Amino acid sequence: MTKLDQINERILQVLARDGRISNTDLADRVGLSPSACLRRVQELERAGIITGYRATLNRAALGTGFIAYMGVGLNNHTKAAQEAFERAIARSPEVRECHNITGTIEYLLRVEVSDLAAYKVFHTDVLGTLAQVNSITSYVVMGSPKDERA
Repeated sequence: MTKLDQINERILQVLARDGRISNTDLADRVGLSPSACLRRVQELERAGIITGYRATLNRAALGTGFIAYMGVGLNNHTKAAQEAFERAIARSPEVRECHNITGTIEYLLRVEVSDLAAYKVFHTDVLGTLAQVNSITSYVVMGSPKDERA
């Protein structure tokens, strides 16, 4: 396992903010030579700590600026019910995140659509038709003062 010393932590912090930073600039920011920095980044990749790089998208500019979190409770607490629900959610492009959680419900979804009308269609015609779903609670995002997801 790769040791996460202060320099590795700083590399990860910088890359999480800007995955397109050049190795030379990254090395300057973390206080290493470019070759030493590159070796560390490659080791973090080999160790599976860095699993990829991606663009951060402006969802509003793409027409999917309406965001809601949905708490979903299932009517049956079996593995088969969970797997069926997860398969259905995997086919739903509106669902950007699906988390199996603890507590009074089984799932927390992050849903992104164009507007309230599109959200209603997803809520009613997609999620509302799944046999496994017992309850749905919606939380509409009004703003995101801190969002560090890539």
